[in-house]
Amino acid sequence: MTSTSAAFSRRTLLSASGAASFLAGAGFLPRAVLAQNGELQESAPELTLGEAENFSFEGLVERAQQMAQQDFEERSVVAPEVVEQIDYDAHGRLRFRPGRVPHAEGPGRYPVTFFHLGQFFPRPVRMHLLQEGQAREILYRSGDFEMPEDSPARDLPEDAGFAGFRFQEQNGRADWRTQDWLAFLGASYFRAIGELGQYGLSARGLAVDVAASEAEEFPEFVAFWIESPQDPEEPAVVYALLDGPSVTGAYRFLCWRKEHVEMEVSARLFLRSEVERLGIAPLTSMFWYSEYDKRFREDWRPEVHDSDGLQLWTGSGERIWRPLNNPTQVRVAAFADASPRGFGLMQRDRNREHYLDGVRYQDRPSLWVEPLGDWGTGAVQLVEIPTDDEIHDNIVAFWVPGETPQGGDALSFDYRLYWAADEPFPARALGRCVATRMGRGGQAGQPRPEGVTKFVVEFAGGALPELSLDAKVEVEVEASRGELSYIYAERVPGTERWRAHFDLDLSEETPDAVELRLYLRNEDRTLTETWLYQFLPEGRG
Repeated sequence: MTSTSAAFSRRTLLSASGAASFLAGAGFLPRAVLAQNGELQESAPELTLGEAENFSFEGLVERAQQMAQQDFEERSVVAPEVVEQIDYDAHGRLRFRPGRVPHAEGPGRYPVTFFHLGQFFPRPVRMHLLQEGQAREILYRSGDFEMPEDSPARDLPEDAGFAGFRFQEQNGRADWRTQDWLAFLGASYFRAIGELGQYGLSARGLAVDVAASEAEEFPEFVAFWIESPQDPEEPAVVYALLDGPSVTGAYRFLCWRKEHVEMEVSARLFLRSEVERLGIAPLTSMFWYSEYDKRFREDWRPEVHDSDGLQLWTGSGERIWRPLNNPTQVRVAAFADASPRGFGLMQRDRNREHYLDGVRYQDRPSLWVEPLGDWGTGAVQLVEIPTDDEIHDNIVAFWVPGETPQGGDALSFDYRLYWAADEPFPARALGRCVATRMGRGGQAGQPRPEGVTKFVVEFAGGALPELSLDAKVEVEVEASRGELSYIYAERVPGTERWRAHFDLDLSEETPDAVELRLYLRNEDRTLTETWLYQFLPEGRG
């Protein structure tokens, strides 16, 4: 991939009036930019565009395949000494001018705004507007952004480039300028709001060697082609070109703005070299602490997390809930499967009294991955990384194919993403886990034994409300080591929930994690999803 400045020099730029005519004629810019005689008004906003080029997804796939046969060339940072000065605060004061927003008045439903380069997003990404198979590159001009007089961004060259983009809400809304619903920014990261109107966790195009023996790679989207729909039933469409040391890729994102945000992703990947851990449909979130993780009660708030659990729907049909941990060292858990039906990082706890925070953790979206087609054998892997603050994303979940990809391989994956408040395909007949609690083991009124932890796991929904108080509900529980005792189930007083109790005795001195597995049943009927938990002895309350 050539540098952005070199790419600019090879292109024939449209004149300001010609560019504005194209944009206004296509409906990308407000019609007010042209006078009645069709001439560009002297004070009107304008974008500088490259020449029109034919574009197709098939052509993008071919381009990615050709790139994989060439050595990787890292993209340069334009004026790195200047970009480094555009820190978090300075970046937040750079605003794309509303008068230059494509599709501000149609014909597309969703206006498109762009992110400026900055300290955390230093390499330029090429941006293209797409309509009816014709693409034109948007060429950066400093005048496209509102900049404070003292902004270091004023010292960048005129062809510096953009860092990312976002779709604003429908242009018919009075507040579209201040409300966006989907953003692509940084490496291959992107995120969307859920039906509760809040951003939270992120997705990525690809994860390469997360927590592997080799250093993690961060392949990047190096170019986008953006199409805003006219028909309210049609999706916004984003095409992206991925490049990294070990892999290239061509992506198509079909994006629907419903009550939630739904995306259909087509990924075509080409390997330059072997990848130890190739993460497909990766999700990235933050988990600092929850009600059951008492080691981290260093903050005044009861809980702080974007997601509180990994949810799985296996190829065999089993429903699994795995509460998240903030460990003292990096840990990787693998859930082997064949033809998975779905997985996601979820925010189940929606009680604002459990967060007491103005940043609305209770409204953060859950993100569910639905594979399209048969993904074969492999594993959903969960990586948990220590953190001591909420500013760090420390949770990653993704699908890893059963066979290690080799150089020269071509892979294809299709899937849907659901940014919503809850899972899109709930198991109506099964109760689901709504609370995990831990404390000192033993019985009240008696000396508490050392090395014994009590677990209480609560379930709600499914057939549980139909059970009588004297129903024979049994706890099926297993532990990878240690002794289990005081195992029983009971109705939570005053509710329709049921809870499972058990004690885990780990008297032996070893720091090894304990894998726990539990569900409730009534005779031969399974009542709940399966609760899995990796208990870390050094973290018990």
